[in-house]
Amino acid sequence: MADETNTPYSERTEDWNTLPWKDIQKNVFRLQRRIYQAASRNDVKRVHDLQRLLLRSWSARCLAVRRVTQDNRGKRTPGVDGVASLTPRQRMWMVEDRRNLTHHTPAPLRRVYIPKPGKKERRGLSIPTMLDRALQDLVKLALEPEWEARFEPNSYGFRPGRSPHDALESIFNFIRLRPKYVLDADTTKCFDRISHDTILDKLHTIRPIERLVRGWLKAGIVDHGETIFPQAGTAQGGPLSPLLANIALHGLETVLRQAAPAKSPPGVIRYADDFVVLHHDLDTLHHLKTVAAQWLAHIGLQLHPEKTHITHTLEPHDGRIGFDFLGFHVRQYPVGRHRTRTYRGKPGYKTLIKPSRKALQRQRDKLRDIIQHHRGAPQAGLVYALNPVIQGWANYYQYCVAKHDCQILDNILYHQLTRWARYRHPRKSGKWCYPRYWRKVNGRVRFSDGESVLSFHQTTAVSRFVKVQGDRSPGACPERSRRDGDWVYWSTRLGRDPSKPRRVTRLLKRQRGCCAFCGLRFTTDDVIEMHHHDENHTNNAFDNLRLLRGHCHDVVHGTGYL
Repeated sequence: MADETNTPYSERTEDWNTLPWKDIQKNVFRLQRRIYQAASRNDVKRVHDLQRLLLRSWSARCLAVRRVTQDNRGKRTPGVDGVASLTPRQRMWMVEDRRNLTHHTPAPLRRVYIPKPGKKERRGLSIPTMLDRALQDLVKLALEPEWEARFEPNSYGFRPGRSPHDALESIFNFIRLRPKYVLDADTTKCFDRISHDTILDKLHTIRPIERLVRGWLKAGIVDHGETIFPQAGTAQGGPLSPLLANIALHGLETVLRQAAPAKSPPGVIRYADDFVVLHHDLDTLHHLKTVAAQWLAHIGLQLHPEKTHITHTLEPHDGRIGFDFLGFHVRQYPVGRHRTRTYRGKPGYKTLIKPSRKALQRQRDKLRDIIQHHRGAPQAGLVYALNPVIQGWANYYQYCVAKHDCQILDNILYHQLTRWARYRHPRKSGKWCYPRYWRKVNGRVRFSDGESVLSFHQTTAVSRFVKVQGDRSPGACPERSRRDGDWVYWSTRLGRDPSKPRRVTRLLKRQRGCCAFCGLRFTTDDVIEMHHHDENHTNNAFDNLRLLRGHCHDVVHGTGYL
């Protein structure tokens, strides 16, 4: 490989910020592509040889260090050593020290707690040190392309280029022609109870990776001064833990399909530890539930008794119709025979996916809390705080039947804002408050002070989502772009990502999916940031905006480019 060099850091002249990052990224992608192709051919020996090569690759180590110390949103969170940032010279030292792979002993993890959305309980995260995070990211670079070639097609959680909307579209495609019984399943504390032996046995990888992964799984967790040594589970908080959990759950879809009749295979859609099993026969579904429980018991997991139930998409079953999945409610509604197709002479039905009631309630509570916390703030400050929440919710649900729910949320928001205005002016009437805070903008009355304008939930257009193809993977595309157009495929999908603001997707299309600084195409794992060309952050004109990678944005502001 041309990217390797044995020149020690003391003899190097380049600085961290002047490294050839474009060539570095191409070298890593080239190795990952070869690993993916070898795994697709089931050439285990070739996969292991290439993984050893990637672990020794100078480019891969540079990329792993940069992703952890510069790109990651949680880069300022320290581990047990208290290190929250590194200088460029320290980053270069971390890259050059090859002993990290051969003699490294994982440090203990620091336990922190974050609130769960919509719940009183908190989720425990275990934060590794900066060095352990960089090594975990390096191991992830080696393992992810291998397992992307092996993962089942209907596995969507914690995978590059896949989203909850892909799982929902897969469910829609499976039930749209015939109503189904549904096993809506959830596992109990998946990340805390996965068997370590199961993960290591399934990895079946080279000795250096196995030794490092074993050390991270067995590493102590410092919680309020006490060190706990886990006997099971993957610690949430490191770059590698989601991939390890996916590896442990790999095989569930295959087992359930083999346990069902060959002529009528079930639909198995999994997103992380949540999964649904769809089948038209109730007895078969009960059998599949037993098979799933037995398979999960082998890896140390069990079905959650309260969150696991069987229902039907069209008819009542055990007092339920439809099911909730990833914040959506999936259900079929009977309609007249002339409004849709019929099935075997029975009345017709429509399959509708809507926001769940819990999702609506969470959005109402979030809007109310923001308004209460901004009682003394000016109107522009309140608009600035509300707009990202409104636009983010509308973008997430723009691919389902959400028009009526968006109207309800906008009506509720209007009444909350009128109470906010009356609270600020208790001695004024509503007729005085309304023209002061609501003004006509582009022919419509909006909550505005003349400059800042509040967004509506219902202004986001509802469209149809296109599901990702099951055999596509971002790791296979860099060198195949001229032959099969995979780069075009993933760039197009990135421009339609519902988790990104509409302004970002428009800029992605204008820049043809490339970073305005380095010229490389954005990938699904990249941190994409908005850059103001004239350095005036109040000038949000479309022509003044550029999309850059996170580290490219740092370089631009440090050197004055663009």
